[in-house]
Amino acid sequence: MTGVPWLVLPTYNESENLEKMIAAAGGVLARAAPEGFAILVADDNSPDGTGQIADRLAAEHDWVHVLHRTKKEGIGPAYVAGFKHALANGADYVMEMDCDFSHDPADLARLLAAVDRGSGGQADLALGSRYVPGGGVRDWGLLRRLISYGGSTYARIILGLKVKDLTGGFKCFRREVLESIDLDTVRSQGYAFQVELTYRTVRAGFTVQEVPIVFRDREHGASKMSWRITAEAMWLVPGLRFGPRRLGRGADPEAKTPALR
Repeated sequence: MTGVPWLVLPTYNESENLEKMIAAAGGVLARAAPEGFAILVADDNSPDGTGQIADRLAAEHDWVHVLHRTKKEGIGPAYVAGFKHALANGADYVMEMDCDFSHDPADLARLLAAVDRGSGGQADLALGSRYVPGGGVRDWGLLRRLISYGGSTYARIILGLKVKDLTGGFKCFRREVLESIDLDTVRSQGYAFQVELTYRTVRAGFTVQEVPIVFRDREHGASKMSWRITAEAMWLVPGLRFGPRRLGRGADPEAKTPALR
């Protein structure tokens, strides 16, 4: 492994999952990046004590860090704050995933390999994808499958991208990507954040690789998805393509979409 990866875990009321996730993700990263890694818990002032659990884990492990945020603002602002913290502290790769085991921590190693030049990786952004061969979802009913796949298809058509899973939140960025896409101008607060960052990445000329994953429904805690979050994605996506925007340094709004792997 060439470089230091940081995993950013945004949390709100994840007291039932956090300790197990830190143990599982930490074990995978210790093997994938033996020269060093970090996990950053970005907690939105959880009333269930998630922040206190994170503080205890940080005291036990020097690779666990905690970013206490004063209020719940949505997953987008939490990730932006976490990304900035990771970059300021020397991250070469910045990863994101859910804290509820919907994403399998074992797949962290595969995402890292896709962006690590020392391991032969060629991508600038590795995206855990449910909608490429080998990917999928489990424990979902037909309606949820239709909403998820339909949302990704809608965003892909409107934005003119080839990425199959635009709404997924399991990713690994090379630091150069996040430094180039102007995090201060990211607009979305909910899960539209995932669409926006992938769009900005592609339009800035970086390469995206979709790595097949299987997404599972959470076992503990409550989902953060809501109709308000869905509505935000519906109106934000056309604004990204057709409205005024800053895409990041060096971006060409008329550039063709780079080849995807």
